[in-house]
Amino acid sequence: MGKPRPIKKPNPAKDKKKEEVKKKVEPMPPCPYGAADLKGFKAQLLAMKRRLTGDVSKLEDAGFRKAQDGGDLSSMPLHMADQGTDSFEQDITLGLMETESDELQEIEEAIDRIREKTYGICEVCRKTVPKSRLTAIPYTRLCLACKSKEEGA
Repeated sequence: MGKPRPIKKPNPAKDKKKEEVKKKVEPMPPCPYGAADLKGFKAQLLAMKRRLTGDVSKLEDAGFRKAQDGGDLSSMPLHMADQGTDSFEQDITLGLMETESDELQEIEEAIDRIREKTYGICEVCRKTVPKSRLTAIPYTRLCLACKSKEEGA
């Protein structure tokens, strides 16, 4: 089987250093955008949220209807190709729902950043995210340079 792993004993000195490092993290600088800009970004985020919420509801309804319809065809034999198509469509629907749910979460967090006055600040380099980037992706957390580094470009 292999050697048993040694039990890790707590190290108070090491734990204290970790706590000190956590405390030294710089606080977020204040939001670089004015109230009018923030109001516009929040309106854009809320509109996206309404649209996505409706899309997710429609996808859930379509998936639920498809599941119900599939069980109602007892008099008709199901062809394997039809079952495969149904399974593929369900996978696509679930994938879309997951993606849109993730995007809804990002939107909620961006609205929280507006409320906390940390919106528009890159979470990595702490520099201002350009207005053009926020207009294109209003829930972004990173400036373009940091996002490029994150994606390995």
